[in-house]
Amino acid sequence: MDYILRMLMGPWTTYIVYNLRTFGPQRFGELKRRVGGISAKMLTERLRTLEGAGLVRRDYEPTIPPKVTYSLTHRAHELDEVLDKLAQVARRWQAEDAAARTLKAAE
Repeated sequence: MDYILRMLMGPWTTYIVYNLRTFGPQRFGELKRRVGGISAKMLTERLRTLEGAGLVRRDYEPTIPPKVTYSLTHRAHELDEVLDKLAQVARRWQAEDAAARTLKAAE
């Protein structure tokens, strides 16, 4: 368990995996826009870490300009159920928090 948690606990890591899972293969600029607030340096670092862990595949096409696309590997897709559960809990918590704020505002 520690192995996976250490792998996913890095800054932005889970959000990058979530975006690649949700939107499919993406080029660097597209992924950077979707992961709002991340610097190019941090995104590069996280992608290299994820690639080294076998979770992200980097496909390079030697065109002019070069085209690099990032996608999730089969190994990363083993996390699909976990990410689905996190998304389900997040939606429930958002709804609960919104209801609590509405109730508090009505007092």
